[in-house]
This record gives sequence, C-alpha cells and structure tokens, in this order.
Amino acid sequence: MDYILSVATLAGINMIAVLGLSVFTGFTGLFSLGHAAFIAVGAYTSAVLTYYYYVPFALALVAGSAMAGAVSLVIGIPTLRAKLRSDYFAIAILGFGEALRVLLENLTITNGARGLPGIDSFTTPFTVLFCLAVSVVLVSNFLRSRWGAACIAIREDPIAAEMAGVRLFRTRLLSLMVSAVFCGLSGGLMAHYLSFIQPVMFTLTQSTQLLAAVIAGGMGSISGPLIASFAFIALPEALRVAQMWRLVAYGLLLVLIMVYRPQGLMGYREITSLFGKRRDDGRRER
Repeated sequence: MDYILSVATLAGINMIAVLGLSVFTGFTGLFSLGHAAFIAVGAYTSAVLTYYYYVPFALALVAGSAMAGAVSLVIGIPTLRAKLRSDYFAIAILGFGEALRVLLENLTITNGARGLPGIDSFTTPFTVLFCLAVSVVLVSNFLRSRWGAACIAIREDPIAAEMAGVRLFRTRLLSLMVSAVFCGLSGGLMAHYLSFIQPVMFTLTQSTQLLAAVIAGGMGSISGPLIASFAFIALPEALRVAQMWRLVAYGLLLVLIMVYRPQGLMGYREITSLFGKRRDDGRRER
C-alpha cells in the first residue's frame, strides 16, 4: 500500500507540471522541449532555501514557483519578441534548458553534479493532492478569463487574433510564465518528496515526457493531459515485474493513442462532458 501511495504521489507531482505545460502548449499552441528547466529551478530554489537557510516549506514552495516564473522571462522575452515559430522556439528553449543544467552542475550552492542529498521530506500525499486541486482551479479560472480566451485565440489563428486586438507577445509571455510557475511548484514538491535532487534528473527526457502527456491527453483539455500523465507514470510501475518490456508497453500506449485517438484522449473536451451532452446554447442536459 505504501508503494502504491508513493507512485500516486509522484504521479500527482508530475500532473502539476503537465498542467502547467498544457497552458502553454495545449491552449496557446507553442511547443516546448525545455520545461524541465523550470522544474529544476523550482526544485533547487525551494531545496536550497530549506536546506541551507531553514525557510518554512510553504514559503520555499512559493519562492521556487516565483523564481521559475522569473526565469521564464529570461528566455521568453528575447525569443517571443523575435516571433520565433513554434519549432524554432522549441529548439531555443531546449538550448536554454541544457545550458541551465550545465550551470547547475558547476555551482557550489547546488553541490554541483553530485546533487543535494538529505533534503527534508516535507512533501506528503495530502500536500500534493491539495496543490494539485488548487492548481486545477487556478488554471481553469485563468482559461476562463480574457487572458485565457486570448491564448486560445492565438492557438487557433495568431494572425486573426492579432487583427482582433490580441497582443501576441504579451499573451504568449504571460502563458509561458504561468506554465513555468506550475512547473516550479512541481519541482519544489518533488525535491522535498525524494529528499535528493541532481541536475541529471532534469533533462530533455523529462521535457518530452511532459509534452507527450499533453499531446496524448488532448491539446484543448485540462483533464485529458492529467489522465495521460497519471497513466504514463502508473503503467511502467505496474509493469515493473516485466522488466524491459514495461518500456515497450509505454511506447505501445503512445502509438495506440496516436493511431486511434490522434486528437488525444479527451480532444477539446473535459471529463465532465462525459456525464451529459451539450445543447446548442451551451447548457448541459442529462
């Protein structure tokens, strides 16, 4: 039972990061291959504060999230102002993530490539569940706001959105910062759950796993990427007895989703839509 709870906790931490990337990729339409960098920033910021300076855990999580949001401006302002296309932006943020990882490997305060051991285990399953619930509410409210509507308009047609008065640079930068904040929160929770972090944990592999969950879950859904993220964490663990074949099952699951559900598990719908059909006026009926 402890093992199942541990897997569920790690899945919940990953779901918060996927939720953040979903805002930027799923609802704004820009691909990213470097969001693991924001998870690293949140993890190291919160861990350093509690490890060296004995800052309260809640305050360290807030600081890690805020630092991740601030760091996103470093890469977001020059790249988004240059109006890089989605594929070029993905390459640019990938380079940023790799550069940040190398920097973490050479800083004294991060203990270099050896990482930080012995971090206090403040993260509990209840903490993760609470943070995930709050994150879902915040993201839902953001997407219902005029800023969220602007993000969706940019995803559908950036030229038409700009002609309608949407400021592309400001909206995309806000979307990137919001997604980075949630990734930073995920990193802080992970650092204080595993009690150990090192730069090698935040590589391209982690970024692609986040992106795969967003695409497999549905590019216009909140609940879809969350379901896919949980499945991608739980399935390899459930098949651990099969050793190397569990990774084959992971890849097979991705292939099946792309073949039979190219729009993702939920597409542009939410899980609540399964409990009733939508009328033309937008109301639900049983």
